[in-house]
Amino acid sequence: MPRISALQPPYPADIQAQFDQIMRGASPLMLFRVMAGHPRAWSKFRGGSLLDRGPLSLRDREIVIDRTCALNACEYEWGVHVATFADAAGLTAQQIDATVLGPADAPCWSEQEQALIAAVDALHGRADLSEREFAGLRACYAEDQVLEIILLCGFYRTVSCLAKALRLPLEPGATRFPRPAEAI
Repeated sequence: MPRISALQPPYPADIQAQFDQIMRGASPLMLFRVMAGHPRAWSKFRGGSLLDRGPLSLRDREIVIDRTCALNACEYEWGVHVATFADAAGLTAQQIDATVLGPADAPCWSEQEQALIAAVDALHGRADLSEREFAGLRACYAEDQVLEIILLCGFYRTVSCLAKALRLPLEPGATRFPRPAEAI
């Protein structure tokens, strides 16, 4: 059970409309239900404006989110994203496993994706990018995309802190972290 109770249906009309917009008809995630029970926190969470598509491709966005959640050992959010978006993002089973277990330069990634993952790793480890890491991103991404990558890393670190600290149970149908013996 989560440490803070989640809203239970029926939801107030304004909250239901927000859930509908974010979830596109699916049941709201436990994280959203916990946050929505606290108007200020919910407003700040949604105010991050990173729950939309943004300027990155779905594939790049999901690589950033999955890697960030994996580095933060947040199986809850990683599992939701992998179950919901990995197929549409064109991530292979080997790439999904590599978001958790592989190095940034794993051969399953393109050069551009390796630069992306190296940046995510650096932002997680140092909250900074070296000149080389920044140049690697700029060689592949426009300025607005670089900003989005940095913002996504910070936002999903926050999401990871929330999910873990609140002890959110895994969502039904969420993917589990691969175990080292399962990695290719």
